[in-house]
Amino acid sequence: MPAYPSASFPAYRMRRLRRTPMLRRLVAETRISADQLVWPCFARPGRRQRRPVPTMPGVFQLSPDELVREAGRAVEAGVPALLLFGIPAAKDERASGAYARNGIVPQTIRSLKREHPDLLVIADVCLCEYMSHGHCGIVRTGAGGPRVDNDATLDLLARSAVCYAEAGADLVAPSDMMDGRVRAIREALDRQGFTDTPILSYAAKFASSFYGPFREAAESAPRFGDRRSYQMDPRNAEEAVREVALDIAEGADLVMVKPALACLDLIHRVKTTFGYPTAAYAVSGEYAMIKAAAERGWLDERAVTMETLLSMRRAGADILITYAAIEVAQWLREG
Repeated sequence: MPAYPSASFPAYRMRRLRRTPMLRRLVAETRISADQLVWPCFARPGRRQRRPVPTMPGVFQLSPDELVREAGRAVEAGVPALLLFGIPAAKDERASGAYARNGIVPQTIRSLKREHPDLLVIADVCLCEYMSHGHCGIVRTGAGGPRVDNDATLDLLARSAVCYAEAGADLVAPSDMMDGRVRAIREALDRQGFTDTPILSYAAKFASSFYGPFREAAESAPRFGDRRSYQMDPRNAEEAVREVALDIAEGADLVMVKPALACLDLIHRVKTTFGYPTAAYAVSGEYAMIKAAAERGWLDERAVTMETLLSMRRAGADILITYAAIEVAQWLREG
C-alpha cells in the first residue's frame, strides 16, 4: 500500500499537476491505445450489401466484399482485430449454417485474410444466429416445456470452431454460455491440428437488457422464452468468478466480461484474481445509448465514448471490444 501524504501537509497541492493539458497528459495513469481495440461486425450473404441497423447508427450488416472494404478502414486507423458475427441465408433447428464449410463466416474469413493478412480475425462461436428458434443451442421439448440441451449442443459448437479455424480465423470466441464448451472446443481444435488457435471465452456473460440492438443486428432474438436459463443472472458476482475459473481450467487463453459498463466491478475482480488477458465488451445497448443521446445534443459522443472506455481500462480490461473502434482509433490519432 503506498504511503499517502497527510492532508494537512501545506506544500502538497493536487491541482498543480492538473494545470495544463500537457501536465495532465504527462501524469495520466490510464491510457487507451488503438492496439487494445476490437471492432465487432456483421456479415451477411450477397454482394454490395450494406443494410443499416436502425437501433445502432453507423453499424451495418455487410456482405463479405463490403466488410473487407470496411476492414481496410479499420486497418488504416490502426485497429488490430475484428470480432465477426454471421447472418446466414437460411436457418434451421440444427444451426447447420454455423458449421457449413462455405457458410457466411468461413467465406468472410477467407476474404478478410486474403486482403488483410495481418488483421486478427476473431470468429464468434454461437448458434443463435443460425437456429430457426433463436436460442444458443439445440432445443428439446419435454413435460416442462422447451429447454436448451446443453450437452447435445457442445458438438455443434466444436464443429463450428473447427470450421472457422480451417477458414483462417486467428481466434475463436465461444459466446453461447453452455457448460463445458471451452473444453469441447479446445479438444476438437487440438484433434484437427489447430493447437495454436487461442480461445477467447465469453466467460462471464450476463443475461442483460443491454443486448437488444445486437439481436436486431444479428437477427437472433429468441422466438420463445429467453436466455436466462444459460446466461448469467446479473445479481451473481461470485458465480461470475467461478465461471471464469472453469473456462480457464478448460483451456481458455483469454476471458471476457459482458456487458462492460454494468460489470466494471467484475472486470476488476477477474483481472486481479486470474491475471489473464481480459476483454471488456461495450455492448450494443451501451453504444446505442451514447449514439441516441449524442444525436439529440444531450452529450458529446467522443468525450463520453472515451470516458466509458477509460473506465473499462481502469477496471483492468486489456482488450476493448467496441462498435466505435474505428472512430476511437481515428480520435486517438487526432490527439
